[in-house]
Amino acid sequence: MNVRDLLIFETVANKKSISQAAKELNYVQSNVTSRIQKLEEKLQTRLFHRHNRGMILTPEGKKLITYAQRITSLVNEMKMITASSSAPSGKLDIATVETVIKLPLILSEYNKNYKEVDLTLSTGVTAHLRNKVLNYQLDGAFITKSSTTSHPELVETEVFNERLVLISNDTSMTLEELIERPLLRFSDGCGYREKLNEWLRDEQVTPAKVMELGTLETTLGSVISGLGIAYVPYSAVQHYEKSKLIRCHYLPSKYSDIVTVFIHRKSDYISPALEKFIETIETSKHNVTSPFYSFN
Repeated sequence: MNVRDLLIFETVANKKSISQAAKELNYVQSNVTSRIQKLEEKLQTRLFHRHNRGMILTPEGKKLITYAQRITSLVNEMKMITASSSAPSGKLDIATVETVIKLPLILSEYNKNYKEVDLTLSTGVTAHLRNKVLNYQLDGAFITKSSTTSHPELVETEVFNERLVLISNDTSMTLEELIERPLLRFSDGCGYREKLNEWLRDEQVTPAKVMELGTLETTLGSVISGLGIAYVPYSAVQHYEKSKLIRCHYLPSKYSDIVTVFIHRKSDYISPALEKFIETIETSKHNVTSPFYSFN
């Protein structure tokens, strides 16, 4: 077994396909198949279920993937230790909750200054992104801070504060009338959903109907069309409010004030690429021309 075998295994697990993994690694497909088979022989266990739609990890494969991710992450760190911190390079895998509206400013500034870094960005909900960072699947992530996000192995960098608002397309309804409308919410593990659930519990309110929608774009379009109500950051909808497409309803600050933080693993060594990314966040926060703002 070598690191290359683990990298191939990790790539096949992520892509769920031999052909896609081969394309990603610039290998011939037969080579990837052979290396996976040899790894399974060495470990004397089956790592994937093969079917006509691709490759799915077996229970044994799911146990191994966490170790493979840690090993390949450490190897990448070893390679970057020798790189100059003034000219970071290599891969940087970042993720974010979908509604961090100001994120393009950070990414644009970072890409402009550090062109040798291969920066990738994905999206998800807070709980899932936190776990991916802990499990070496991500270098860092923007998430919504809460009592459940802190962890002794994570470092948090505060990015900005903002306010969540309950939105509808009806300007005449009271808050009591609104909660009788279908509630459109994000996936389980979302920090916004957690905040709204706190308010519903404290007010002893049970929504008449709940619908789970996957994206911010779909949610906003559904609210505008009158399908229901949703709880989202004000920064994501303020232009819709100005255009009178939606109405914003405000809950007490206990349930509406949120903090977006950037998390990464606590380590004796932080790669130059990640170090410069954190520096870019800090610079953007303190730049007076930046549209970061607070509702404090």
